[in-house]
Amino acid sequence: MKALKAYKYRLYPTSKQEEFIQKTFSCVRLVYNLMLQDRIDIYKEMRKNPQQTFKMPTPAKYKKQYPVLREVDSLALANAQVYLDRAFKNFYREKGMGFPKKKKKETVHSYTTNNQHGTVKILDNRYLKVPKLKSLIKMKVHRQPLGEIKSVTISMSASHNYYVSILCEAPIETKTKQQKMVGICSSREKFALLSNGESFEKSYCSKHLKQKLRQEERKLNKRKMIVLEKGVDLSQAKNYQKQKIKVAKIREKIANQRTDILNKITTELVSSYDVICIEKAHHSNERTPKHDRSELAWSLFLAKLLYKAQWYGKELICIESEEIETELSFSESTENSEYLRSQKILERGLSKRETL
Repeated sequence: MKALKAYKYRLYPTSKQEEFIQKTFSCVRLVYNLMLQDRIDIYKEMRKNPQQTFKMPTPAKYKKQYPVLREVDSLALANAQVYLDRAFKNFYREKGMGFPKKKKKETVHSYTTNNQHGTVKILDNRYLKVPKLKSLIKMKVHRQPLGEIKSVTISMSASHNYYVSILCEAPIETKTKQQKMVGICSSREKFALLSNGESFEKSYCSKHLKQKLRQEERKLNKRKMIVLEKGVDLSQAKNYQKQKIKVAKIREKIANQRTDILNKITTELVSSYDVICIEKAHHSNERTPKHDRSELAWSLFLAKLLYKAQWYGKELICIESEEIETELSFSESTENSEYLRSQKILERGLSKRETL
C-alpha cells in the first residue's frame, strides 16, 4: 500500500535565499487575493447577467501588471489557485465553512511547489534544491524521506525559523493484527484514559518551559503597554518585536514537544489495537480546568489517530460526546468516572460497528 507522507526539516537559508523566499511568500499572497477579488466581482456580474459566461482568472493574468510575479516560481502561484479552488469547494459543500477570506501579511508565510522531473531534490543529505532558485538551501536532514517526492512546502514560523515539508508517496507496511479493541476518553487528571485501565499523562513540556513562557509573556505585555503609551506603531518598536520573537520561540518549542508526544501515543495505539473507539470531542463537563483545554490538543490527537489508522489498516470509530451523556446518569458523569465512560465509549463503538 502507498500513501502520502510528509517529512518536516529545518532550513538555514542565506540572506539572498531568504529574500527570494520572502518575495515568493508575498507574490503567492498577492495572487491569491487578486484571484479572490476577481471571483467576487465575477459573482456580482453573474447575478446581474445570468446568461453571460465568465472565465475564471489564472495567475498568468496578473504577470503583465505585476512583473515581480515573473521572478518567482510559477508553480507556487499555480498552487495558490488550487488552494483558492479548494476553499470555494469547502464553502459550498461543507456546513460551517466560511466564505474564503483574503490572506493577511502577518499570517501567511508559506508557499508550495511541485516536483516535476527532478526539480526538487535533496543533495548530499545537506542541501535542498527547489525550482527558480539557482543556489542550494542548507537543511538539517534528521531522517531520510522515503518514496517519491511529490511537492514541498517552505514556511516561516512566528519565531522566524524556516522549515520545509516534503510530501512523498511512500509504501506503508500494514501493522500486525493484535485482535484487541479499546475505548478512549478524555480525563481530568490524565490526557486520555483507556477502557482497560491504562492512561496517558498530560505533561507535554517541562515546568521550566511553562514558567519561562509566563515570564516572557509578561515582559511582552509590559513592552506593548509602553509602546502604546508613546503612540508608536508596534511594527516599528524594535524591542517589542524582539520580545515577540522570543515568546514565539518558546511557544514553538512547547508545540514541538506536544506534537512529539502525540505522535508517540498515536503510534503506540495503532500498533497495539485493531479497533479504537474514541470520544470525538474533548469532554468539557466541568471536568477539565479551562486553562488546560488548549494544551490537551484533542483534535490534533484525533487527526493523527485517523490517518495512522488508515495507513496501517486499523479501524477508528468516533463517538459523539452527547451519545455517552445520555447513557450516564448525572452522578456518574460528574463523580470522576472516566473509566466507566471509556468502557461506555467502547460498547457504543462496537454496537455502532455492527450496524455499519
